Amino acid sequence: MSSPGASPTALNDDVAYQALRTHDARFDGRLFIGVTSTGIYCRPVCRVKPPKRENCRFFANAALAETQGFRPCLRCRPELAPGLSFTDSSNALADQAARWLAQAAHAGQDPPLPAIAARLGVTDRHLRRIFARRHGVSPVAWLATQRLLLAKQLLTDTALPVTEVALATGFGSLRRFNAAFAGRYRLSPSALRREGAADPGVLKLAWRPPYDLDGLLGFMTRRAVPGQEQVDGLTLRRTLALPHQGQWLAGWIEARFLPERHELHLGAAPALRPALGALLQRARQACDLDADPTAIDPVMASVPGRPRPGLRLPGSWDGFDTAVRVVLGQQVTVAAARTLCQRLMQRFGAPVATPFAGLNLLFPTAAAIATADPADIGTLGIVRQRVRALQGLAQAVVDGRLHLQPGADLPETLATLTALPGIGDWSAQLIALRTLGWPDAWPASDIALLKGLGQARDQRNPQAGAAIAEAWRPWRGYAVIKLWLNQEDP
Repeated sequence: MSSPGASPTALNDDVAYQALRTHDARFDGRLFIGVTSTGIYCRPVCRVKPPKRENCRFFANAALAETQGFRPCLRCRPELAPGLSFTDSSNALADQAARWLAQAAHAGQDPPLPAIAARLGVTDRHLRRIFARRHGVSPVAWLATQRLLLAKQLLTDTALPVTEVALATGFGSLRRFNAAFAGRYRLSPSALRREGAADPGVLKLAWRPPYDLDGLLGFMTRRAVPGQEQVDGLTLRRTLALPHQGQWLAGWIEARFLPERHELHLGAAPALRPALGALLQRARQACDLDADPTAIDPVMASVPGRPRPGLRLPGSWDGFDTAVRVVLGQQVTVAAARTLCQRLMQRFGAPVATPFAGLNLLFPTAAAIATADPADIGTLGIVRQRVRALQGLAQAVVDGRLHLQPGADLPETLATLTALPGIGDWSAQLIALRTLGWPDAWPASDIALLKGLGQARDQRNPQAGAAIAEAWRPWRGYAVIKLWLNQEDP
């Protein structure tokens, strides 16, 4: 785009305007349109009458639009747009910093820039330079936009008091919150609250079509653990515990997919209300809402099996939960792993109240598994080697050596995992795929992958399959899911 202040993208202004006129959802989250006659910026899917071409300014992200003086549309709501799809690239440092800043905003945190730069192994001056070159704004401006858009969503979609919204989004005080809103959006939080929401308490998130709902929900259905998860048509329900300010909040979530609107509607237990920002981030990762099919689908076209437009990576609502499932799935079927997981939950999980019949147990905490008597775990039918792996994994999480969430350092996570007893490359790759959202994971020895690639007869040479998968970088993780789904689906 050639508009002043916009970062380079593959679109020119004429193509961007055509995307606006046709309400093309493929560009949602990758294109924002500022309208000079109103001072408002919109998503390309906005259903208002398209403005005149000469009144439009085009931006690659919401922060750019806001730094140019535009405020978000109250109708199409830019805060609902899919996020950026980050991959390994020459812009990896700037993209990783952007992801961490978005996570911090949703967790109500205010991370100092030098600390982020140190995590990336660069100076904060260099980070500011590469961030501005990549995203067109400073890290501080990016963080401010993420906070304000989250606050706007919580004000619109929930009944949270304004003071709680201010604290949940990291402003520290109502005075700072009101000043930021007035300075950036030229209105008060209470005025936005008066706009109201038709369905308060339901948080909305968008995705870019196409979206392989059958694949994602089929994957989840086959792995749903009774007592903890339910898949009912286009609705997913599960129990969940979230950390918040040094304590754990326990409750339930209900995610409803609306394919005709390209949206996910997320409801949550009142007990989880203080952590709604973090929950939104988890929903995005668990359902891979930020994926960009225009980049992924052409690569997946050469993966064997029937086409799956809009393929998504089934992510993780809880990193430890997912990692345990991977360990329990070593050398057994999906059904057998689910049975072992259910036994583990029934023995070491905690009860939780929900409005849904049959949904009443929380997955065990890492501390509960780490301190359990190994013999007690063994009575569930889990072999001794697997018990050692589970307890080693749990202890690493308790000690803070292992962070199973998007944004965690990938090489460090893989090294920590493979140093644990009973966890080899296969498990580490799959844990990183699902908990970190690593799109290029490749568990080379997986028998289902080798079968899908016609290499099952030579299981002693998994590198033959890995050589084939080189053509699918940096999306090999999506190829894993496609090969699995094409063998699991009836």
